[in-house]
Amino acid sequence: MLPQPASSTDPKSLLRAREGLILHQALCAVANLGVADLLEDMRTVGDLARELQVNEGALYRTLRLLSGQGIFEETAPRTFRNTDVSRSLRSGVPGSLRPMFIFWGSEFCYPCFGEMLYSIQTGEPSRTKLAGMDGFEYLRHKPELARIFDEAMTSTAELAAPSIASAYDFGAWGSLMDVGGGNGILLSYILRAHPTLRGVLADQAHVLERARQRGFLSGELEARTTMEVCDFFQAIPSGCRAYLMKSVIHDWNDEQSRTILANCRKAIPRDGVLLLVEFALTGENLPSTGKYIDLAMLVLTGGRERTVDEYRKLLASTGFRLDRVAPTAAEFAVIEASPV
Repeated sequence: MLPQPASSTDPKSLLRAREGLILHQALCAVANLGVADLLEDMRTVGDLARELQVNEGALYRTLRLLSGQGIFEETAPRTFRNTDVSRSLRSGVPGSLRPMFIFWGSEFCYPCFGEMLYSIQTGEPSRTKLAGMDGFEYLRHKPELARIFDEAMTSTAELAAPSIASAYDFGAWGSLMDVGGGNGILLSYILRAHPTLRGVLADQAHVLERARQRGFLSGELEARTTMEVCDFFQAIPSGCRAYLMKSVIHDWNDEQSRTILANCRKAIPRDGVLLLVEFALTGENLPSTGKYIDLAMLVLTGGRERTVDEYRKLLASTGFRLDRVAPTAAEFAVIEASPV
């Protein structure tokens, strides 16, 4: 019998699940407003409300809830300041989660979860039902939302990047292409951790332009880095021994994933390697971040998280052999596969 998570016989424990929805949306709201930026100094709710041009009573009720959860601190009646937790909601600080909460509360994400029943009934992403197009096409039509998405992906990648860079010997391959690597923040951590490695950032042209503007691969890394335009549904550039994709395959269903992996197989040399960084689900019914993201993929993109065995079969169908799985401290795993 598989181990089961601890549970309570009190049905009221089930009712507490709805509190997560309210807490999440309160965090998204204060992230949008930039409350944590203002609370580096203690402020009264009245001062905050005037500066933010919001309703004072509603703002107080929101901060009261969040303070009760240890996110802010009420130091005197109707006066608040940051805690170590809320400082992660500030703008432009290392490890900031503000962009992530803004994105998850945005029109791209939040309405889709209200239509989860549709996705369960059909197996199709509710994003397509709501917008009539897939998520990435929708972002192409919404440049400001695409910017928010970009900021969110950068902030979450920055949290995991150090543990990924140190969990696997990327330097052993000499050259590494980060396919669909976005702003290049993960590649920058990997290059710094492996000083003999040469890196290539491969993505669509407009993404690479943003990467140049962000500058994660500038300075001392510039001499070891190049950028190449890539649409992984069409073709992937050759020229490296190792090919990395982080959180790419989970965005797509099996058929779409096979197209991407088949293009990888054409690019990777016989003595090369494919490295997938994904949540590798276990068969045990225990809590995991990957299982939450799995349902997010269901409603947002039509993709999915997979078990190691599912990755093994998917890889085998496109000419790869799964060799090993290297865990990281960030719940991700580095899945190493060789061409056969």
